[in-house]
Amino acid sequence: MGAQWGDEGKGKVVDYYAAKADYVLRFNGGSNAGHTVVVGEKTYRFHLLPSGVLRGKEVVIANGVVVDPEVLLAEIASMEAAGFPVHLSLSDRAHVVFPFHKTQDALEERLKGALAAGTTRRGIGPCYADKAARFGVTFGDLLDPEALTKKLSVLVPLKQRLFRALGDEAPLDKDAILSEYMDYAQRLAGYVRDTSRLLNEALRAGARVLFEGAQGTHLDLDHGIYPYGTSSNCIAGAACTGTGVSPKEIGEIIGVVKAYTSRVGLGPVPTELVGDMGEQIREMGGEYGTTTGRPRRVGWLDLMLVTYAHMVNRFSRLAVTKLDVLSGIDPLRICFRYSIEGEETSEFPASMRRLAQAKPVYAEMPGWPRLSREEWRRIAAQGYEALPENAKLYLKAVEEAVGVPVSLVSIGPGRDETIEVA
Repeated sequence: MGAQWGDEGKGKVVDYYAAKADYVLRFNGGSNAGHTVVVGEKTYRFHLLPSGVLRGKEVVIANGVVVDPEVLLAEIASMEAAGFPVHLSLSDRAHVVFPFHKTQDALEERLKGALAAGTTRRGIGPCYADKAARFGVTFGDLLDPEALTKKLSVLVPLKQRLFRALGDEAPLDKDAILSEYMDYAQRLAGYVRDTSRLLNEALRAGARVLFEGAQGTHLDLDHGIYPYGTSSNCIAGAACTGTGVSPKEIGEIIGVVKAYTSRVGLGPVPTELVGDMGEQIREMGGEYGTTTGRPRRVGWLDLMLVTYAHMVNRFSRLAVTKLDVLSGIDPLRICFRYSIEGEETSEFPASMRRLAQAKPVYAEMPGWPRLSREEWRRIAAQGYEALPENAKLYLKAVEEAVGVPVSLVSIGPGRDETIEVA
């Protein structure tokens, strides 16, 4: 699970742990997610397929995901062209993203003004809204021409009236949409099945299942910085509702924490750096959105975010990523509390007005020298004790503040630039 605002490096962490898994699955979000994995000298980017596809694992897109068939088919084709067979199961209960969802996303975002969330305009929010309103289209419907025709006969005129009310007169062609999506249905039919049954049977047989969270805790629909978040639940509990797997089956919950703070989108970021230091971290860390390409907002590590995330997820372990990006910066700063209206607090506010007023209360930490990529690789090969002493002090400060041990440290994009902590 992401412990911040997404972009924590979950794709790499999932790929690393996937080596020991039998199944790797997605349970929330849609193609608004962006996971990046580096294998050798090649970089792979995913929006829907679980990162475990690069390990040749059985991958599952479960019922909690909303799926754009065009994006999914393109990712499958890309993986197979690169020599990675795709062993995919796609839930018959997952909901389908249509072109009118993307149109609605863009129209509503434009008209929201100060309440705009900075969405990716990929139709994710409107698709989840239709799901909640009980007239969405599932993949089970997509494979049933009669059900699909009936639902589109209601949805398309409804969307047309909505768009006209919002100032968009462009006509929607129901027959063209129906034809396009019946073609998608034919091409995806071999992947669609009851994934809840599949996963429960696999667990009963002793399989190791890895759940890949999308986005991050503070983008969660209920526990994030509403309304500047996403449209799905991004916390550990969503792994159960998004798959049909009991909470009793979950063995460990790993919180992924970037060694500093970043996010794409609008809303308050208390530790944000807007000057030269922010630019340095952004460039060193390659902080540009996988899905949008937008520059990420960056700042010092905010442990108010991480401790709140621990409260609602109850992490058993932490994976800290991009520690190498901070090398050469001295001193470093970590936010442990906020000061709001002159009073210090360790409680993360739900009010966006109060969060916007929050001033970080920092502790300074000594930095460590800038190291080359080869030096970091040598450290990874030697293990945790080879890390610079001040880097270990930094990790220890995170452990003590959150109350959770760090079990994995990423010090570069590659698989071999990873340290497991005993």
